[in-house]
Amino acid sequence: MNFIKQIPRADIKANNRSFAGVLTSFTVVICRSGNGFAGGFQTGAGIFTGDFFLQDRELFRQDEATFLEFMYFEKKIVVVMPAYNAAQTLRQTYNEVREQGIVDAIILVDDRSRDDTVAVAKSLPGVQVHVHERNKGYGGNQKTCYRLALDAGADIVIMLHPDYQYTPKLIPAMASIIANGLHPCVLGSRILGGYSLKGGMPVWKYIANRFLTLAENILLGAKLSEYHTGYRSFSREILERLDWASNSDDFVFDNQMLAQILWHGFTIGEVSCPTKYFKEASSINFRRSVKYGFGCLAIGLSYRLAKMGLRRPRLFSAAPRQGVISSG
Repeated sequence: MNFIKQIPRADIKANNRSFAGVLTSFTVVICRSGNGFAGGFQTGAGIFTGDFFLQDRELFRQDEATFLEFMYFEKKIVVVMPAYNAAQTLRQTYNEVREQGIVDAIILVDDRSRDDTVAVAKSLPGVQVHVHERNKGYGGNQKTCYRLALDAGADIVIMLHPDYQYTPKLIPAMASIIANGLHPCVLGSRILGGYSLKGGMPVWKYIANRFLTLAENILLGAKLSEYHTGYRSFSREILERLDWASNSDDFVFDNQMLAQILWHGFTIGEVSCPTKYFKEASSINFRRSVKYGFGCLAIGLSYRLAKMGLRRPRLFSAAPRQGVISSG
């Protein structure tokens, strides 16, 4: 047991009714476990474990001070999952997210999946499930994810695909970089460490990734290893500062956000991320990849022209912060 905390009975909202009418005085035991912060009731007869997670804020909702003691750097960490046909991989992704022990909430937004994604998501404890009435696209899905995360009081938002292509084991590293004030945005890079081809990335996608990244680094004046990863984490400040709601609902949304982050002078950190390419992992086809590639180049060109004062597209409507060099 890592922590033992005395909590007044009046501050506890039991979700395991078998305890509610039996215990009159007890100590609530909080301990780290594979599923985060587990809890139980300690009495003279021993310890009785309840079916709850501390991060879910079900039992201790009225005691914010207690939560702050156990939250990571006093930051609420929310994992958002933009989902589409992820029924086969969602549970595995969820279990690994919980194993990291620092996630306070998980939000899944389903974009009208044609499989059992919603049913699986609703069967997972502590997952907030939101279902779109119509398919809004990858960018549209992220917009809902970030809106719900901010509404939930998130301090750090980590966007993770539920297709298990990216490992949730990097969540602590990415959250730590933001929580310690090193970078307000962190990307999980498939290129650093040479994991992309080893993980099964098609050669044509790798070549396109390297070409687009080189072009964008030149146009955006940054030094990122890649711009196209789907594993991203953001501080609350970034999500409140950027006008991401006006961005595209398509895949190019990702690139627009990074350009906006650099435009406003925020820095971007990267961590090396092993990836897996397999049948169930989400991927866009060649035609949409070509459209996405040209969209990325257009964003980079617009950024460069805006920096030169030759035009000011809506994407960069606000003036950049002064005296901050982009990207780390």
